[in-house]
Amino acid sequence: MAAGKEIRGKIKSVENTKKITKAMEMVAASKMRKAQERMRSARPYAEKVRNIAANLGKANPEYTHAFMKTNDAKAVGIIVVSTDKGLCGGLNTNVLRAVTQKLRDLQGDGQQVQTVAIGNKGLGFLNRIGAQVVSHVTQLGDTPHLDRLIGPVKVLLDQYAAGKLNAVYIGYTKFINTMRQEPVLEQLLPLSAAKMEAESKAAGGEPGWDYIYEPDAQSVIDDLLLRYVEALIYQAVAENMASEQSARMVAMKAATDNAGSLIGELKLVYNKTRQAAITKELSEIVSGAAAV
Repeated sequence: MAAGKEIRGKIKSVENTKKITKAMEMVAASKMRKAQERMRSARPYAEKVRNIAANLGKANPEYTHAFMKTNDAKAVGIIVVSTDKGLCGGLNTNVLRAVTQKLRDLQGDGQQVQTVAIGNKGLGFLNRIGAQVVSHVTQLGDTPHLDRLIGPVKVLLDQYAAGKLNAVYIGYTKFINTMRQEPVLEQLLPLSAAKMEAESKAAGGEPGWDYIYEPDAQSVIDDLLLRYVEALIYQAVAENMASEQSARMVAMKAATDNAGSLIGELKLVYNKTRQAAITKELSEIVSGAAAV
């Protein structure tokens, strides 16, 4: 029964793997709910800042912030948001594929590309393909903190404000629902006043607000647009984390189901092998008795 012993060992190994994947599925389900709550709680702030920024920009057309100006530089910045850990299906693969295509298009147009990596997987990928990584942040944990995100990203924001970049893009995975997450690569800078106003109206913003500026309108717009960009980056990371936990829960559930199916198949093979061995022994006993 050497073959039977080997099959029993495989069954035990798969059962242990199934326990691990089941535990990871339950942990991911718990973290997913918290990540979704964090993502949804960040949306009202971003919407309110966008509404105010849109109204301020419309009320002060004579002043144009650096983030809203179009530069002529031959360089582009890309922020790549990925996960620190794996085992989350094709989540990172999909967004990194979109980033790779954008890199090829920009380099084909003669543009120099600078990147910022948020997450271990994106950092490792950008280093492997030889992209220029100007800064990065990893090991964010389960809760994103704005003070850790802004430092690395500020490198690109400052370069754009200085006119050294003509655009800044951000790539992340947008959370749709538990079973669906979409890779997104959208333009972060330059900000479009028309787009902000359209999004403000779509979100229920009320145009025509009148403000009293303290100390002055220019200072308020400068600080507000910086906070708006920071809110967009934080929202992207929060969406990516919610997508990560959802994708990991689905992937671990599929792994647990596959392990159960494999155990059933191995048990069937083991039973057939055991029955064949018993039949062989009976045949040998009968043959021996007949010979005597």
